Amino acid sequence: MASIDLDEVLDKAWADKSLPEILAAPVAALKGVSDGDGELLREAFGVETVADLAELKYARWAQALAAPATAE
Repeated sequence: MASIDLDEVLDKAWADKSLPEILAAPVAALKGVSDGDGELLREAFGVETVADLAELKYARWAQALAAPATAE
């Protein structure tokens, strides 16, 4: 399992939260994602939480397509 530096990927208000809290958080909890970005994700894809974004099939497809390129 990959590790991640929460301070690098989360807004400061979320860095000390538990994983279940982070996954249930709005996508704006991610560093660099604004409330407006979150609203656009909700409108376009029904994404409301960090968990929703992680489960978004389009994101998974893009990661699968990119994986061979990063392995080289």
